[in-house]
Amino acid sequence: MDLNTVWFVLVAVLFTGFFFLEGFDYGVGILLPFLGKKDEQRRAIINTIGPVWDGNEVWMITAGGALFASFPHVYATLFSGFYLALILMLAALILRGVAFEYRSLRDDPAWRNRWDWAIFVGSFLPALLWGLTVGNLMCGFAIDAHMNYWGGLIPLLNLYSILGGLVFVALFTMHGANFLALKTEGDIAARAKAMGSKAWGLATALTVAFVIWTFFETDILTKSGVNGLIPALLAAVALLLSGWFNKTGKDGWAFIMGSLTVVFATVMVFAGLFPRILISSIDPAFSLTIQNAAASPYTLKVMTIVAAIFVPIVLIYQIWTYRVFRQRVEADPETLIY
Repeated sequence: MDLNTVWFVLVAVLFTGFFFLEGFDYGVGILLPFLGKKDEQRRAIINTIGPVWDGNEVWMITAGGALFASFPHVYATLFSGFYLALILMLAALILRGVAFEYRSLRDDPAWRNRWDWAIFVGSFLPALLWGLTVGNLMCGFAIDAHMNYWGGLIPLLNLYSILGGLVFVALFTMHGANFLALKTEGDIAARAKAMGSKAWGLATALTVAFVIWTFFETDILTKSGVNGLIPALLAAVALLLSGWFNKTGKDGWAFIMGSLTVVFATVMVFAGLFPRILISSIDPAFSLTIQNAAASPYTLKVMTIVAAIFVPIVLIYQIWTYRVFRQRVEADPETLIY
């Protein structure tokens, strides 16, 4: 396996970790105004992700940095083509971060309610925009022979990518509900389980429609060699099992299967793209691949050494963090931080 392939896999791993961790993070934010009936309950919901949400977002920064260093042409084309969408996502994430910190600074119901809806918007928009982005990555967009994107924002808002955005929102909402069922007690946990069942039904319907459309719209599932068919089937099995475990009251297994759904779905996308990274809808020859878009061999070699040292450290720290904050959260004002 050459270093180009190694870094494609590593970028895929980083984005998989990001969608897995930030997926339930976004889901909790989306559910916040609907599951928390009282201020103490909303505070408890926020406290389930309060110690870890910013650490989860580091995976996005790391994935973007790895993409920039290993495949700079991809970074340039992707971030310039999706510039407006990324700016909107950044604004939503800033709003979300500020809301976490500012919400409980004043004991005013109106003040706190506004910040709760800010958390909702700051969670819903990134989930939707990531789905839009991934949908366009799968079906391709107008990249010319000079690796430049032409078309602006409107062509990216096609029906296929919009459906992809809705799939992301539904899956992350289900993922967040499963997480809350594990991390909370009493009324919040009961409502989270009920919402998880509803979100599972919606996510299943949207995912089935999206996969069928993907089969006819793209070659992600059908191209010769490495493709996304097997990961797609594994994601489907995991999604079905998540719903079944939710109905049987096995919250831990429901969360694990929901997590595997997100993981396998991400693997499906990257496996279906390989060895391409960005697909040109103008001419397949204009697509950016792990060969024509990669950094120099020396750069990849140095980065590999650095990654071999620091990635295990980051993983160990992340695991330690979740172990420290593994206890369930109660709606007790005396113990709540956020």
